[in-house]
Amino acid sequence: MDERIVTADDGVRLWSTATGASGGVPVVLCHGGPGLWDKGEPVAAMVEDLAFVVRWDQRGAGRSARAGPYSIARCVADLDAVRAAWGLDRVVVAGHSWGAGLALRYSLAHPDRAAALVSLSGIDLRWNDHHAAYDRERRARLGIDLARFEALRARDDRTPAEEAELHRLNFAPDFADRARAAELAGAWGWGEHRVNRAANAAINRELAAEDADALAAACRGLAVPVLVVHGEGDPRPTAGPAELAATLPDAAWVVLPGVGHVPWAERPELLRGVLRDFLAGLRGRGADPDRP
Repeated sequence: MDERIVTADDGVRLWSTATGASGGVPVVLCHGGPGLWDKGEPVAAMVEDLAFVVRWDQRGAGRSARAGPYSIARCVADLDAVRAAWGLDRVVVAGHSWGAGLALRYSLAHPDRAAALVSLSGIDLRWNDHHAAYDRERRARLGIDLARFEALRARDDRTPAEEAELHRLNFAPDFADRARAAELAGAWGWGEHRVNRAANAAINRELAAEDADALAAACRGLAVPVLVVHGEGDPRPTAGPAELAATLPDAAWVVLPGVGHVPWAERPELLRGVLRDFLAGLRGRGADPDRP
């Protein structure tokens, strides 16, 4: 594994790492959040013999400098800086959750640098319309733990143990296997770094103000191969990513059974097959990115 610190154009230092096959399909993988950090090592490992995968922590998160400003445009610029620092020209831009939204917006801003797009459990075009349904489902899945979750979230003086408990309760609804949800959420990388709540709030405000119709119109002009993957058991409504896949002119739409928001945690073999098939098929479709 090769690690590299990338300096953005405003001087902010961004952590990045690369794994996989030298000369493989170049992929840049964006983590979710906003305000979380890279947890994509299992995803990169699924394709390490086919791809050269760059992962990174967005500004303010994880091992990157905890410095703003926090905005969609800034994240797009930082992603481009990471791509350039690794000497990559055209890449497969991939992301999970919010990271899929970032990958989409990067591809729209830099279509000449995006050879393909992979959206894993991504936010959709009309997230404002679907967020209420998502919130109802996650509250229902919390069940008797809902009161404890809301009590912890309302306080600013949480102990480290309470912060870990809040994190576990927050992510437990994301898993389809309800019997293992608490265990899976507890293993979801808590304790490594602190969530950047300022970044989360700033970028979510910007997403809430976006013009969904304008975004959809831009997507209709994105002429690159796209893979949109959604878990059947994700509490986020399927209608959102399904609409995104239908809007993009060259998108494959895949729903994974028995999977929630983190497909590699519950049915890794399903995600592995889908990703490998997509990457292997790029060359045959004339969309093979330039190799590093």
